[in-house]
Amino acid sequence: MEKLTNRLLNWASVLDEKTVEQARVSSRMPFIYPHLALMPDAHLGKGATVGSVIPTLGAIMPAAVGVDIGCGMIAVRTQFTRAQLESRDLKALREQIERAIPLSAGRDNRKVVATAEPRVAELEELAARKEFDPARYAGHWRGQLGSLGSGNHFIEVSVDETDAVWMFLHSGSRGVGNKIATHHIAVAQRLAKQWWIDLPDPDLAYLVEGTDEFRRYIAELRWAQHFALLNREEMMDRVSRQLSEVMSDDVHELERINCHHNFTEREKHFGKEVWVSRKGAIQADLGRPGLIPGSMGTASYVVSGLGNPLSLNSSPHGAGREYSRSAARRTFSHEQLREAMVGIEFRDTDAFIDEIPQAYKPIDQVMADASDLVEIRHTLHQLVNVKGD
Repeated sequence: MEKLTNRLLNWASVLDEKTVEQARVSSRMPFIYPHLALMPDAHLGKGATVGSVIPTLGAIMPAAVGVDIGCGMIAVRTQFTRAQLESRDLKALREQIERAIPLSAGRDNRKVVATAEPRVAELEELAARKEFDPARYAGHWRGQLGSLGSGNHFIEVSVDETDAVWMFLHSGSRGVGNKIATHHIAVAQRLAKQWWIDLPDPDLAYLVEGTDEFRRYIAELRWAQHFALLNREEMMDRVSRQLSEVMSDDVHELERINCHHNFTEREKHFGKEVWVSRKGAIQADLGRPGLIPGSMGTASYVVSGLGNPLSLNSSPHGAGREYSRSAARRTFSHEQLREAMVGIEFRDTDAFIDEIPQAYKPIDQVMADASDLVEIRHTLHQLVNVKGD
């Protein structure tokens, strides 16, 4: 851990000056308490830095939570072994997963499948309790439940150091969550203009606790976070069915972990109740299980939190980008992507060049930087990778 200022602590050994300056600006907001914590995977984001933990008193900056509210990871350890999996047709498994789960827009879900109906009903009931209609943001939100999305969202079948097979995926609250977030960022910016609040960055606009705007944001944020959690559960159940078919045996779930890394929670730190916004960071209370993925061609980790108080009981959420998507496309080639993915069954297309492992920080360095934040329980290496266009 490195102290950059009294209100900014940093765990990242790989960090560019633009990211540092962005974090410094955020840390100077008057309601930060006691300090902003930069995780080992920190990199430049919109408004607030991705890979930052932002505790606030009496206010929340919606952009500091991020536009993919509730984005996170889910993993399931199965009874299958590497030898059993590798004896099957991995390409067929990948293609079956791709057929079972819409990989990009939720509109590709032509109907709400039977397994999703109870989860949709749960979300309808929750929305009624929160007194809002998600259709105001996305008329087809029900169809988005069980869809993956593009970018760095993925589904993988992996093996750990004991050769146990895991199912692992990354996704969030999809289009409906994005529109909820975008709406409330705009509300915060409108209020800042209305009250002549001089912000160092428009995306640091905030909502004040106790106001109607704040209460509405928290209600809809909570709903979107739950949508994201159930979205991952729904997709994991579909992946499990496809793996069962390929293995000709039911999946026995030996462990299931589901955690957010773009979210806000009310927590107590350094003697005060604060809102903790983790934008690209997971909760790492002592003993809490968590998931930290690498890139599409490198290791991922199942971890246990160490409850480091200076990090506000947090840890990194992944490798963190070193190249923007456009820079990665200018720098790397399709052939380099193929080389990086040797030994992994994936859809071989140049659409994924911006997700090439070299576009990310080395995950082993990120985990070394996080040694006082989490303990590694399992190291996973993917055999099958599924991504959306």
